[in-house]
Amino acid sequence: MDKDLDRDGKVSRRDFTALSVAAGLSVTAGATQAAALAVTESDVTIKTADGTCDAVFTRPTKGKHPGVLIWTDVFGLRPTFRDMAKRLAGEGYAVLVPNPFYRTQKAPVMEDASKVDFNDSGFRTKMQSWTGPINEAGAIERDAAAYIAFLDAQKEVDTGKKIGTQGYCMGGPLVFKTVATMSNRVGAGATFHGGGLVTDKPDSPHLLIPKFKAHMYLAVAASDDDRQPDAKDKLKAAFAAAHVPGEVEVYAGSIHGWCVRDMPMQNGKPIYNKPDAERAWGHLESLYKTSLA
Repeated sequence: MDKDLDRDGKVSRRDFTALSVAAGLSVTAGATQAAALAVTESDVTIKTADGTCDAVFTRPTKGKHPGVLIWTDVFGLRPTFRDMAKRLAGEGYAVLVPNPFYRTQKAPVMEDASKVDFNDSGFRTKMQSWTGPINEAGAIERDAAAYIAFLDAQKEVDTGKKIGTQGYCMGGPLVFKTVATMSNRVGAGATFHGGGLVTDKPDSPHLLIPKFKAHMYLAVAASDDDRQPDAKDKLKAAFAAAHVPGEVEVYAGSIHGWCVRDMPMQNGKPIYNKPDAERAWGHLESLYKTSLA
């Protein structure tokens, strides 16, 4: 079927039904989940205040479900995040993964992050061109409003339930901006090896916490904690002071990026750590089940 799905939720040109991920993926260490729901994945475009964003919208084939917005890492929307959306949709969520770099180019900016050479100056230059526009004041706040409006316009989204949002690496601060901007709509936020959540600048993401109304889970890489050991304490203190329910957990021995399957090797070691990634996913599932009501 060769059609487009627009903001009003019409069927997509890349609409297909598939099983999310095989049953039996771990929910928590040593546990397994029930059989995944059948899901539908559609390539979509969303009008924002700054242009037109390409994205993927994945949801269970039947019924209405809580919406979830996923912010990718610095390598953008690619097969790994499509698979992540399918898995989450198979668990009963309507999931939107936008191309965060739509102002610069369409996704994917790269197909496979495992091929990245962090020492390649050419790659670093390209990466800066992708990320520059999203760091402009108000850019992500405008995007978040557009993406959540898109979700709320879809027939598969249960608008009587709160929205969830999760982010990886650079997506961590984007989650904070989303939760702060859309505080009356977002009920849960999670970050996994979020970068730059605590800085010494007046626009540090952790200073947004008093605006939160969502339940939060922050999974911190041990390598990040080694570099900035006081960040977790500042985050915990900010949650406590604002009376925001937030958990901050450091994953012992983990490397920044451990939750994303296609991460490259670092110093001869794999960044991706499946057991700890599954444990983090279990926390995400628990957060959404208890908070998106």
